[in-house]
Amino acid sequence: AGDPVLAASSGKVVYSGSGLRGYGKLVIVKHNSAYLTAYAHNQNILVKEGQTVSKGQKIAEMGNSDADQVKLHFEVRRQGKPVDPLKHLPPR
Repeated sequence: AGDPVLAASSGKVVYSGSGLRGYGKLVIVKHNSAYLTAYAHNQNILVKEGQTVSKGQKIAEMGNSDADQVKLHFEVRRQGKPVDPLKHLPPR
C-alpha cells in the first residue's frame, strides 16, 4: 500500500471520493469530450474535483479501500463505455 498512482494523461478531475459502492476511494479524470480514466481502491486521494492534472502526476496512493487486497482498479472509458486500456497506453 502507498505506491503512487499516476494520471495516465492530462485532464480535469471530475470525481474524487468514495460515494460509488465497490470502488473504494475513487478518482476519475476527464481527458477530453470522449475519454476519461478511473483509478479505484486508493488509500489516499491527493487531488480534488475541478483540479487540472498533468500526465504522470501523482493523484493518489494505492490501497485496499472497498477491496480484499491492495490493488489498483484502472479503467479507460470512451463515451462512458469501458475500453481496453492496453490500446491507449504506451508500450512497456
